[in-house]
Amino acid sequence: MASHIGKLPIAIPAGVEVKIDGQNFEAKGAKGSDSYVLPEGITAAVEGNEIIVTAGDDLRPTRAKHGLARSIMAGMVKGVHDGYSKTLEIVGTGYRAVAKGQGIEFFLGYSHTITINPPEGITLKVTDPTHVVVEGTDKQSVGQVAANIRKLRAPEPYKGKGVKYADEHILRKAGKAGK
Repeated sequence: MASHIGKLPIAIPAGVEVKIDGQNFEAKGAKGSDSYVLPEGITAAVEGNEIIVTAGDDLRPTRAKHGLARSIMAGMVKGVHDGYSKTLEIVGTGYRAVAKGQGIEFFLGYSHTITINPPEGITLKVTDPTHVVVEGTDKQSVGQVAANIRKLRAPEPYKGKGVKYADEHILRKAGKAGK
């Protein structure tokens, strides 16, 4: 029994260059480049315009790493070709974001402003004062930076004020009952 995810081939889109040297995997594309070291017991090979990932044996830890390695490699190929992005929405009176150099300055109802500078490989864009877009080639990094920004002022359940993902739905509570 092999990993169902690990057995799936990874399609290499036009414009993406893939290089496999032993356990080292590199992908280069229009958006940038990324590299990954395959776990022990996992091998990869390019056949035509697809990447085939195979497991060395059928032990449980190897099967788990098989699917993981395939998913990470597929994410890298997609990231260097298309890139990843997350959109954050700022809700609340007076809450806003302003571009400041490479980073963004947030006004979130605190007595001070909060400035966020992006790590390497991540770009932050302010489309309007209430929307911020986090973009990059690494899916994990984009998600982590977006989560860190959301954590600055997580949305509260009564009025929904705070920083939320654009596609996130906030469950509202009733609040005080009037007489």
